[in-house]
Amino acid sequence: MQAHGTDKVFSGSIPALYDTLMVPLIFEPYAADLAARSAALAPTRVLEVAAGTGVVTRALSRALPEASTLVATDLNPAMLERAAAVGADRPVTWQQADAQQLPVDDASVDMVICQFGAMFFPDRAKAFAEARRVLKPGGTLLFNVWDRIEENAFAHVVTLALAAHFPNHPPAFLARTPHGYHDPSRVEADLRLDGFASPVTCDIVTARSRADTARTPAFAYCHGTPLRNELEAFGPDALSEATDLCTQALAAQFGAGPVDGKIQALVFSVTA
Repeated sequence: MQAHGTDKVFSGSIPALYDTLMVPLIFEPYAADLAARSAALAPTRVLEVAAGTGVVTRALSRALPEASTLVATDLNPAMLERAAAVGADRPVTWQQADAQQLPVDDASVDMVICQFGAMFFPDRAKAFAEARRVLKPGGTLLFNVWDRIEENAFAHVVTLALAAHFPNHPPAFLARTPHGYHDPSRVEADLRLDGFASPVTCDIVTARSRADTARTPAFAYCHGTPLRNELEAFGPDALSEATDLCTQALAAQFGAGPVDGKIQALVFSVTA
């Protein structure tokens, strides 16, 4: 499935809505998981790529050893500005950077960490090569990606509802990009292309996504992700209509509220 030109556009109100709606809905449990895995390795210098609005950064700031330093980067200025504005529990260096061209010296960090960013990299092998370049020998690349959309209940229902409503041009951002890089063998092949030779571990991590009403995940996905860009292209009323129909579809599947759905991700770890 080919990427759409708007898949990486996190602009306007999307960063704030992403942070206030999507983060508690689906990202927080996985941020806690990555932070715990990172802390267990007690790294001294940590580089985060594709930090987004900083949910992992904040978890790392609480979990890492006191002596650790943390640099958080993202390509998108609006997302990074939101992250820096919210802040963290310790000093963090916030820096705009492309994961495929990191402004970091060779062999200078103990860990590179990335939450749900690899799916957006235009050249994943190149981004992994950059991670390997900046890692010290024995350093760890730790990252997660979403599993197939069928294993992520709210996203799946939203995608099916939109496909039924817009059959000629189904808005497929969620399946295409966030949930489009879920084959472990493909991920490992990309890691091998750039020279990671050590064993690759892959853990399946399942959690629950909960909200007070069906409207919350409908609004979050339609307004707080680049899916919004696809919907707005249909016309001035399309975003509102899509939010309503997704609310109805989610309520039909999970009840009007509170709603509770499965989410599932894959966590990868490999050493340099």
